[in-house]
Amino acid sequence: MNASPGTGPEGPEAADTADTAGRKAAELMAAVRAVESGEKSAAEFFPAPEPARPARRRSPAQGPRGASASAPAGPVAVPAEVHEVLAAGGAPEALAPSVVAALGPRAAEELREDPWRLLSVAGVRPEQADAFAAALGEPGADAGPGDPRRARALAGWLLEAAARAGHTVLEFAVLARKLAQYGVPEPEDAVRDAVDTGALLVFRADGDGTPPSEEAEEADGAEAGSGEAAPLLLGLERWAVAEESLADGLHRLITTFRPPQGEDAGAWGSAASAAPSSSAGELLRAVAAHGLVAHTGGEASRAEPAALVGAARAMGLRACAATHTEDARRRLAALVPARPGTEDPPAQDAGQDAPVPVAVTVSGLLEGDQGPGREADGTLPLDLLVVLDAALLDTETAAALVEALPDGARLVLSGDPQVLGSAGPGQVLQDVLAAAVAPRVTSRTPDPGPLGELVSGIGVGELTQVAAPGKEIVIVPVREAAEAVHRTVQLVAESVPRAFGIEPGATQVITTGHPGGAGTTALNAALKERFNPGPGRFGGFDPGDRVTFSPAPGRPLFAAVAGADGEGLRLDGPHGPFTVAKDRVATAVRHAWAITAHQAAGGRWPAAVVVLPGDAADALDRRWVYTAFGRAERHLSVVHGVGDALPRAVAQRPGAPRTTRLRELLRPRPAAAGEPDDT
Repeated sequence: MNASPGTGPEGPEAADTADTAGRKAAELMAAVRAVESGEKSAAEFFPAPEPARPARRRSPAQGPRGASASAPAGPVAVPAEVHEVLAAGGAPEALAPSVVAALGPRAAEELREDPWRLLSVAGVRPEQADAFAAALGEPGADAGPGDPRRARALAGWLLEAAARAGHTVLEFAVLARKLAQYGVPEPEDAVRDAVDTGALLVFRADGDGTPPSEEAEEADGAEAGSGEAAPLLLGLERWAVAEESLADGLHRLITTFRPPQGEDAGAWGSAASAAPSSSAGELLRAVAAHGLVAHTGGEASRAEPAALVGAARAMGLRACAATHTEDARRRLAALVPARPGTEDPPAQDAGQDAPVPVAVTVSGLLEGDQGPGREADGTLPLDLLVVLDAALLDTETAAALVEALPDGARLVLSGDPQVLGSAGPGQVLQDVLAAAVAPRVTSRTPDPGPLGELVSGIGVGELTQVAAPGKEIVIVPVREAAEAVHRTVQLVAESVPRAFGIEPGATQVITTGHPGGAGTTALNAALKERFNPGPGRFGGFDPGDRVTFSPAPGRPLFAAVAGADGEGLRLDGPHGPFTVAKDRVATAVRHAWAITAHQAAGGRWPAAVVVLPGDAADALDRRWVYTAFGRAERHLSVVHGVGDALPRAVAQRPGAPRTTRLRELLRPRPAAAGEPDDT
């Protein structure tokens, strides 16, 4: 590997502000806006409280990395009573639209009856809801740590936080410990009360039905409150319904599919024999015989589902592939082979009732902006749907996709299970693989070159030195955050263009988070100053700024600022110009010269600069490194300030597991006595 030293000035330290009521109100609104956008964690604004029981060794629950709740789509009518109750509780008046969006038109009544319902608003933390309840001063009400309403609201808040970290459920013992950390007396009884009142749903994990959480592994003794070996699982109705709907839908596809016979079977066999690689042929044979197939592999393996889609369309089937980003859609469409006798990949099939594009985005397909449109019964007129980057599928999105497929259709989930997971709760691809309900085709097509060798090694826990004679990989050691920012700008503006002819706009900077001396905020400020300086006259943005627009958490859309008018910020996106309403700019638009690895997942750029400042060591694990390093096509620069923490993260920290129910819901159950065996 090549190394290039660098120097830079020490970054300034942020000064602490006074602990005043005005600051608290400003912090609350900042947290709500950031969490609604899905780009910041509430924990970045508010320190977690100290555990209420000092004897406990565990630290308080940390805030989630993302958020599942999006900002209101448009203006919200706020009744006067909502402003009154917020003022009585000392909450900022500007919080009112978010309160109404979360609680509905009876928000004022609900808050007076149960002030801890304020926790339903994204970004509000328990200590703030406690202060609100105390200030509201209900006559004769307890409004203390032992109030059952508080425990129920906290339980829901903790499960929402867990969902933002990817879990669809939590174990009974884990939830009880987290409640205890927020001062809830008799937390096990509080959990049972939340279940009895319908605030939570309870399930039992059978065998190894869910991956053990870190907290559960560290727990001493039997599971609290269960009295049995299989732990109790607690969840919210939203995620329970989504997982059960997804499991039912996958089971429907498996059982309603009928393998082809006669000439149709022969056509599939001929297509498999003519496939461009042995892995592509194996995938075609698996899809010919099954309604659900899992396909795994790296970037180069995308040619295999592309060959599948091309072959299926050549046989007259209504087939397309869905990706998560517009960039991935374009890359996939370019790989699909043309029909015999044509030169271009088929954009649509003539003679069909509805045109079927080669590739669409998942959101575009579900929202009707792309794809063939819906039938009268709401299903999509597809015989085969291939979902690329399936590791990024959250439970609700996957359930919506499966529900939209007609009986007898084929579904292929294709992706790399080693990348960072979905922004929403669930781990669909991993659970389907673990449940073993569908054949798995593992690609034997390796990613090429030094970059492919490096990323493949990371995938098995080895960070090895890779020969890079063409400077495909460069390590730039740094000591301080300010130096990391300086060297990053230098790489994007000078070194990479000079060595590889890659323009700055084709290089993506990736770092571990938004805050910090070398987080996205600091890096974007420096990169904007270099490439598009300006006063930020349109809500912090200027024409020409490189940005992401997040219509929902986990769905970044890359665009450029074109200008602004009375309606909002005008952006040029992959599908042309569009406008972001003024009240959404602060929460949904962010500069994008530098992004996080979660935002980068599913994308590829000619060059990537991955920034690892010294304060990033705790944020690193194998999945993060694998994802970030794998975004580069031709060149990767690593601005390296974490020392030995990087190889340790790759070797010893594979990534936190997610607790879900899907794999158990998918596994066949033994039939009870007297019942037919449905396996």
